[in-house]
Amino acid sequence: MSESTMSEADSTEKYVPILSRLRPARGAVKTKRRKGRGPGSGLGKTAGKGQKGQKARHPGAFSKLAFEGGQLPLQRRLPKVGFWNPFSRNLATVNLRDLAVFDASSVVDAEALRGKRLVRGQFDGVKVLGNGEIDRPLTIRAHAFSATAKEKIEKAGGKAEVIALPPRSE
Repeated sequence: MSESTMSEADSTEKYVPILSRLRPARGAVKTKRRKGRGPGSGLGKTAGKGQKGQKARHPGAFSKLAFEGGQLPLQRRLPKVGFWNPFSRNLATVNLRDLAVFDASSVVDAEALRGKRLVRGQFDGVKVLGNGEIDRPLTIRAHAFSATAKEKIEKAGGKAEVIALPPRSE
């Protein structure tokens, strides 16, 4: 190889990121201070813990979260109440009286209800409740219906279609 070809190879090799060449930046890695290793270390004898006492004798025992000097911590003193059901579903509810904004023989689903701002926020499904009256035939697609809502919808000449809840995303 000629000298010019060799220098080109060396210069291009310098810029190729190879794992074996990776090093932390200068000054990024510091050695751990070795406390309690004699008077010459600057942190010998009591190792920065002072003289006697609980903090000098029991490392970490007093610095635990919610440690109250040996007194029973507050979160252990208070009674535990309540339960959170991880399998519960959040259903948005709509009453029949609210569906008067839709034209006769129109299809009412979650998107249509959002468009008319009858349901808002995040929910897993929609449930139609039987409060109020309905005077027009509507095709309502929802995840759940109350018994009275289903009865009133069919009485008005409409359809109550139950759609399955979407699978839970965790």
